[in-house]
Amino acid sequence: MAPSAPVLSGRQPVPFGARLAEAMAEHGPVCVGIDPHPALLRAWGLGDDVEGLRRFSLGVVEALGGRVAALKPQSAFFERHGSAGVAVLEEVLAAAAAAGTLTVLDVKRGDIGSTMAGYADAYLRDGSSLAADAVTLSPYLGFGSLRPALDLARQTGRGIFVLALTSNPEGASIQHALDGGVAVAARIAEGAAVENAAVEHPTVEHAPLEHPTVESPAAAAAGDPAPTDVASTDAAARLGSVGLVVGATTGSAVADLGIDLTRMGGAILAPGVGAQGAGARELAEVFGPARRQVLASTSRAVLAAGPEAASLRSALAATVDQAREALQG
Repeated sequence: MAPSAPVLSGRQPVPFGARLAEAMAEHGPVCVGIDPHPALLRAWGLGDDVEGLRRFSLGVVEALGGRVAALKPQSAFFERHGSAGVAVLEEVLAAAAAAGTLTVLDVKRGDIGSTMAGYADAYLRDGSSLAADAVTLSPYLGFGSLRPALDLARQTGRGIFVLALTSNPEGASIQHALDGGVAVAARIAEGAAVENAAVEHPTVEHAPLEHPTVESPAAAAAGDPAPTDVASTDAAARLGSVGLVVGATTGSAVADLGIDLTRMGGAILAPGVGAQGAGARELAEVFGPARRQVLASTSRAVLAAGPEAASLRSALAATVDQAREALQG
């Protein structure tokens, strides 16, 4: 069972990427979101209040803890209930850790300097009541603005998922934009590749990102091979602890923008599986040769089966079977 708190190996914590790879091998490439929005609370016969929030969220952990690669609480649905809701989030993180299940806290924070360091301290520091195994972050103040979180995550054996390609239509105006002929999302992927390579090859640590070597759309069209000298492409054997968020419903964007996800080396958190429309065909189209790096994220497809634990587990099993066939077949 993959522990939620990093376990020390000698003097160093076991990296998140290694723990996630183990959990995916054991339980399948699926992460279940804990998204207690009002409609789901009503569907479970619960009130849209702190008690309903607690019963829903801890019920998911009780039913799925120890049976799923990771759980992904969405912080916004806890924060909307104020300090009492945040206290429930702390309970959820503690319960998942006790069950031996990895947590990805979906906070999508992004800031600079001491403020980014404050977020890192909240979500990535050993001993913090809000510390998760990994967090989602937004790089759109520049990938380098994430440095405090990247450094603390490495020190504590935790992980980072950086937003790269999202499925909302507004995202394309920024993520698909070209900077010197290279898509912004491709530069983000290169930033993650450099971070992961720095762990295995310390001499490339913090390599400059101003002119990353990525496969541009023009090179892809010409059939030029993507370089592979920074990050390992053996994704099935090893995962870096800095991953990307790439929506499972983004179609051909990865290929169109010339992004080499295998070179990035980390896990790919893929929202949109199940109720949002992404099935086996869509996963194959979006991720291609990087499929084995994908941690498929689902929420409603599993949570709508509740509140009975047996029903939640059955829905999870069906989702895992589908994800394995699409991603690991």
